[in-house]
Amino acid sequence: MKPLTTAAVVATAVALSVGVAGAQNGREIRENRQDVRQDRRELRQDNHDIHQDRRELASDRRELRADRQAGRTGEVKQDRVELAGDRRELREDVRDRRDDRRDLRQDRRELARDVRQ
Repeated sequence: MKPLTTAAVVATAVALSVGVAGAQNGREIRENRQDVRQDRRELRQDNHDIHQDRRELASDRRELRADRQAGRTGEVKQDRVELAGDRRELREDVRDRRDDRRDLRQDRRELARDVRQ
C-alpha cells in the first residue's frame, strides 16, 4: 500500500472508532439518565412509605393508649404486636431510602462522568 493510502485508511479507522465511541457514550448517557429517573421514583416512593408508616405508628400508639386506659389487656397485647411490626416496617423503609439515595448519588456521578467525556 502506498503511504498516502495507508494514512487515509488509518484516518478512516480512527474516525470510525471515534464515531462508535461517541455513539456508545450517547447510549451510556441515555441509560444513566434513565437510571437517575428510576432512582428518583424509588426515592419518592420510599418517602411516601415512610410517611405512611409514621402515620400508622401514631395511630397504633393512640389505640394502645386508649386500650390501656380502658383496661383491655388482650387488645393492649395486640396493639403492642402491631407497634413492633410498624416499627420494623419503618426501619426497613428508612434503610431502603438510604440505599436509594446512595444509588441516586452513584448514578448522578456516572452521568456527570459520561457527559464530561
